[in-house]
Amino acid sequence: MLHDVFITIETAIKETSGAADALLTNGGEHADLASTVAFALAKQKKQAPVKIAQDLVDELKKRPELSGMTIEATGPYINFILGNAYVSEMLKAAVQPGYGNLEKKTTRVVLEHTSANPNGPLHVGHIRNSIIGDTLARVFRKAGYPLEVQYYVNDMGRQIAIVVWGFDNLDSAQYPGEKEDAHIARVYIAANREIEKDEGITQQVNTLMQLVENGDPATVRKFRKEVARCLDGFRVTMKDLNVAHDRFVWESDFIRNGNTERIINKLKRMPQAHEDETLYLDLSEFGFENKYVIRRSDGTSVYAARDLAFHAWKGANFDRVIDVLGADHKLIGAQLQCTMKILGEKVPEIVHFEFVSLPEGSMSTRAGKFVSADDLIAEIRKRAFDEVTTRRPELDEATRRSIAQSVGLAAIRYDIVKVSPEKSTVFDWKEALDFERQSGPYIQYAHARACSILEKAGEFAECYDMETEQEIILAKQIAKFPMTIEKVVAELRPHILATYARELADTFNTFYHFEPVLKSEGKVRDRRLTLVKAVQNTLKESLETLGIDAIRSM
Repeated sequence: MLHDVFITIETAIKETSGAADALLTNGGEHADLASTVAFALAKQKKQAPVKIAQDLVDELKKRPELSGMTIEATGPYINFILGNAYVSEMLKAAVQPGYGNLEKKTTRVVLEHTSANPNGPLHVGHIRNSIIGDTLARVFRKAGYPLEVQYYVNDMGRQIAIVVWGFDNLDSAQYPGEKEDAHIARVYIAANREIEKDEGITQQVNTLMQLVENGDPATVRKFRKEVARCLDGFRVTMKDLNVAHDRFVWESDFIRNGNTERIINKLKRMPQAHEDETLYLDLSEFGFENKYVIRRSDGTSVYAARDLAFHAWKGANFDRVIDVLGADHKLIGAQLQCTMKILGEKVPEIVHFEFVSLPEGSMSTRAGKFVSADDLIAEIRKRAFDEVTTRRPELDEATRRSIAQSVGLAAIRYDIVKVSPEKSTVFDWKEALDFERQSGPYIQYAHARACSILEKAGEFAECYDMETEQEIILAKQIAKFPMTIEKVVAELRPHILATYARELADTFNTFYHFEPVLKSEGKVRDRRLTLVKAVQNTLKESLETLGIDAIRSM
């Protein structure tokens, strides 16, 4: 609804002014939408922006498609205030199941996220990747895109060779009850300590890497076995975080099917390619000073070669390719994009995120210094249960644990996704478990409040004619939801949805404070209950798109 109005106004401004860009945006506190096009036209028309804005307003008011809205010039700004008819039509859409779903698209999208090395449990740093990626996936599906979510499994790298060496040479028995990925990490950490004491082990690791690339059956089975066990552990963790992948794509498959060799042969013919002991690309003309190595001196391919083959395959099968990568992959990601471009292949879009760190410093699986996602989830659930028990002691234990599980999930997912990807964040238990403002549980509570009001109200006649200032403010906030979905897709910034959901909860709570709902009567009661129904439905759709349970009671 708001998107359609936006397009109508944008088109009218362009046609009236002759400008290529209507410069239409959110109007803030003063209007629903506003344009700064008068500034852009000032030099061309050699007139003051204030006069241009007023002249355009006079012309825009004559256009029939803009009737029903207030159009005014405030200095050089052109403000648009949408009328009651718009509010009524929007609310009719907002009470329907699936509100915010956009038209079905034909653009096929592949989104890769998490793809952590299978050498130990997912830790707090990894799950920012998972939650950003999973939220983007949910938004794309709500926006109508056919989507496949992939996990790229690094089953050939040095870290996996170290794991395999550890299982071959160390006491590697699994402890009773030990999760698979935790077992892998314990062996990996012990193997690294042995390597630090004996440099000769490095050659044994190199031999394992050569054997796996050459397809030695016994070595391939060893690598696959331990990687698969670690992935089993990852799946448990990701299920607890409400994160899902459609396909796990194995790196080694691009050696087996010949795609890596085909990419290497194609690269060898590029003018940027050089061979001495290694095969590398000189990308200095594009601003990269270091060599982009494709093949080692021993003839084995490096991760970059297999990654190029993977992305060429994705580009051949999908229309839009999106990767979620940590900030430490910025150089690698930029080199990948550059190389795909000179190869004439589809260039991936990359969402880079800064890491979550602990108050005492960064995390490292190799050093054994990390807070696993499993430990985080367990602690969050325990603290959430204590909080729910304090608030709702009359509930039976099973109900309290069920609520605590949903609240704990909301605390983790929202705390991580609310920060824009390019900003680093320090994980703080207190902030993650803040059950008040700025948290997932706060939004869940607003949804539960709306559910409670509707349950107490019983049947009512839906009425879409809002009148008071608070009613209209809340209705217009609800109307922004579909455009918020569009904006996340366009900008690949899921924190925009997190901010929207929190602002909607804020606006609803303000409305509830100022406007009686259940105590009002007649048409006033009907329209306010209709508004609460629209809020409940929009919060539900927002929470579920964020991967958070929209629970009805807290």
